[in-house]
Amino acid sequence: MKSYIYSTATETAHALIKHLVGMMEREPDRTFYFAFSGGSTPSLMFDIWANEYKEVTPWKRMRIYWVDERCVPMEDSESNYGTMRRLLLDEVGMPGEFVFPIFGDYPPEAEAKRYSAQVCRTVPLWRGFPTFDAVLLGAGDDGHTSSIFPGQEYLLASFHPYEVSVNPYNGQQRIAMTGCLLFAARKLIFFITGKNKANVVRDILDSGDTGPAAYVAHHAEDVEIFMDAQAEKASGTM
Repeated sequence: MKSYIYSTATETAHALIKHLVGMMEREPDRTFYFAFSGGSTPSLMFDIWANEYKEVTPWKRMRIYWVDERCVPMEDSESNYGTMRRLLLDEVGMPGEFVFPIFGDYPPEAEAKRYSAQVCRTVPLWRGFPTFDAVLLGAGDDGHTSSIFPGQEYLLASFHPYEVSVNPYNGQQRIAMTGCLLFAARKLIFFITGKNKANVVRDILDSGDTGPAAYVAHHAEDVEIFMDAQAEKASGTM
């Protein structure tokens, strides 16, 4: 596990964008398959990416998927796809055929099966599982990641690529990437900012048994954590 610490959330976002673009620059003849999470921290990254890195990003060599999605229409402000489309994809003119959204307004069980089949059909396989070049994850202050909340760790052992999860705090259904894809990815990247994430950062760095995010971080093969100084200082890491 590698950790990268920057002064602010904005600097962290810049560093992560450069990191992803650099991955693609090092292999200029290859298409890259990325899965993105939603939330306020990725939204900051999407806005910066559209405004400052549009011209240096090889958009046509990217295939964009989602880690998770709330079961809401794409026009809803809570839609992960809708947010990324508004802040980034529309701004850079990303071709629609390179974007593979989860449809949050479809019946959840049916959509989890449909999206699982689409990912299996379109993402390169390794050891029988679709293998993303990078999966970008966030972490809630309760330790959840990929919409897998504490108490739903059985989803980390699922062999169905996507399943329905439920937010225990408001009952909202979500579509979540499960363990078979998380652990098959070439690289997992956590993007975590803010002092309110102190405990989850500590758990991710120090323990593999204190919640879904920490478990994933300690059991995946290649994990990187991009964080800002607030999260780093609050967690006590040096």
